[in-house]
Amino acid sequence: MFGGMGGMNNMNGMMKKMQKLQKQMTAMQEELKQKTVDVTAGGGAVKITMNGEKEVKGIVIDPAAVDPEDVEMLQDLLAAAFNEASKKVDEMMASEMGKLTGGLGLPPGMF
Repeated sequence: MFGGMGGMNNMNGMMKKMQKLQKQMTAMQEELKQKTVDVTAGGGAVKITMNGEKEVKGIVIDPAAVDPEDVEMLQDLLAAAFNEASKKVDEMMASEMGKLTGGLGLPPGMF
């Protein structure tokens, strides 16, 4: 069925590699939770700091960006900064995970 014992040994070897990879990925995910990305919008009027779990760790708003006559502009800047920070976290995660899984040919989202 598996081509004799050689096939079974290959299967066991593959399972061990997958278990090792899973442990490495879990460790990397924990490490990435501690990393942050910083994003600015509006030429630095708004700055968002987000960690690898997409938790906002800080928001800095330049007082010049706070115009009571144009609250919508500040809302737009915040939305843009949040969206860009989320995108950067996704890219950071994909890049780091790709380092582990690059040679395995696994489909995205496998782990």
